[in-house]
Amino acid sequence: MNDNFRFGPATGIGSLPGADAREAAKTATGSFEDFPFLPELPARGPGADMIGRTTGMLVELYARVEPSGWRLGDRPGRDTRRARSWLGEDLDALEEFTQEYAGPLKVQAVGPWTLAANLELRNGEAALSDPGACRDLAASLTEGLRLHLAELRRRIPGAQLVLQLDEPSLTAVLRGQVRSASGYRTHRAVDRQIVEATLRDVVGVHDSGPVVVHSCAPDVPFALLRRAGIAAISFDFSLLTERDDDAIGEAVEAGTHLFTGVVPGTDSALSDPAGSVMGVRTLWRRLGLRPGLLAEAVTVTPACGLAGASPEYARRALAHCARAARSLADNPE
Repeated sequence: MNDNFRFGPATGIGSLPGADAREAAKTATGSFEDFPFLPELPARGPGADMIGRTTGMLVELYARVEPSGWRLGDRPGRDTRRARSWLGEDLDALEEFTQEYAGPLKVQAVGPWTLAANLELRNGEAALSDPGACRDLAASLTEGLRLHLAELRRRIPGAQLVLQLDEPSLTAVLRGQVRSASGYRTHRAVDRQIVEATLRDVVGVHDSGPVVVHSCAPDVPFALLRRAGIAAISFDFSLLTERDDDAIGEAVEAGTHLFTGVVPGTDSALSDPAGSVMGVRTLWRRLGLRPGLLAEAVTVTPACGLAGASPEYARRALAHCARAARSLADNPE
């Protein structure tokens, strides 16, 4: 990745309410003219949800919907075709609204460990229970992402692609907190070195641009992600504790970019833009970091996806992120 890459000041996480791909693309590109993102619309149903959308990208692995969730199968079926069709619609809409666009553009997919924790094997247990299945899944995802990124480069040649891997289950995987199919036990924790090495391998598919890992769960493993080669870390700012200070300070000083989720992901009263980023400024002072670095090192986002919000609130939340980012840049102290 080019060390001089500049992230935009604000962007969305991924999901939006509704089912209209063109309206979602118009919102995502209009809200963030210098850092748009590819929207996800899970309200359309299975295949448009986070897990289903990513299973549609897999190469030589297929999944179908069962009452318990997504399960690996032998061949592509209706659910795989639907996931791929909806992704195609989303890409068509994004391409329409990014004609002649040049600049950073973010796209999202579920990361290998959250996928392994949520995708079932044929016996109903999570793929996480089988190390071989985890390896196969990561390899299939890597190849699928390579093809997905190539398609985006073809459609939007001026874009500088930013790949976001959604890993909300990562902390549970590391701590052995992912429940078995019966619900009476948990799968054993995966060795941190294996987790790190797998992430590094998947990150390697995007050697021409930065990779972001997003988690809206508590206790994001900042140090592990940094060692795995992640260029930026996206998190719910409200879940930080002072225990995270050292890891965040080390990450920023090492050049890791922060996507600070400061705007609620569901309908809420929004404070003034300066108030939304007050906590970020306070963190900066507490860490003793240079104020002038703030706008360069931080991208403002919602705390998580906006699929559970009303359409009107989602639009206001994205606009609020853009205004909060301007406030941060204008008044870093």
